[in-house]
Amino acid sequence: MRTLISTAFVSLDGVVEGPGGEPGYRNSGWTFKDIEFVPEAFEIKAREQEESAAVLMGRVSYEAFSPVWPDMAEFARYRTLPKYVVSTTLGEDQLVSNWGETSILRSLDEVAALKETEGGPIIVHGSATLNQGLSDAGLIDRYHLLVFPLLLGAGKRLFSSTDKDAQKLALVEHAVYSNGVQKQVFDVVR
Repeated sequence: MRTLISTAFVSLDGVVEGPGGEPGYRNSGWTFKDIEFVPEAFEIKAREQEESAAVLMGRVSYEAFSPVWPDMAEFARYRTLPKYVVSTTLGEDQLVSNWGETSILRSLDEVAALKETEGGPIIVHGSATLNQGLSDAGLIDRYHLLVFPLLLGAGKRLFSSTDKDAQKLALVEHAVYSNGVQKQVFDVVR
């Protein structure tokens, strides 16, 4: 079984919306505003590219990343990895042609089936709604969180507000950086 890893930039109050400047969100670009850039805080991002065997994202994140990431040197490794987009509305004709193999999955059941295949870890980028569904369905195995010392209030959250049983997590790696950003890596305890 493949490991499904959710990776996120998250505010202290759980917001994941618009960290890189995506339009339409009041606090868009919050990872760059008033937070000093400390390169070592982002080491985990390079490691994720090396350790991942596939990328999973929702439609909204795909539509935000696909025009930009294929040409970015920082994300060069992702060009070679298979990408999966979970969407009930995205058409094959809407996939970009310069980002390598991309498949559309139509349901969380298809994600569960993908996890049962051979291969290495699958990394989930962005995709707040997808992350909530994956978590609620018990499909996430690990979280890679960079927690920023900000309270953003409104915005899309990483975790759903679904009334469910508590889910225990095991902290397997952590660090605090001079800019106040915290790296927290958790395994989901089953």
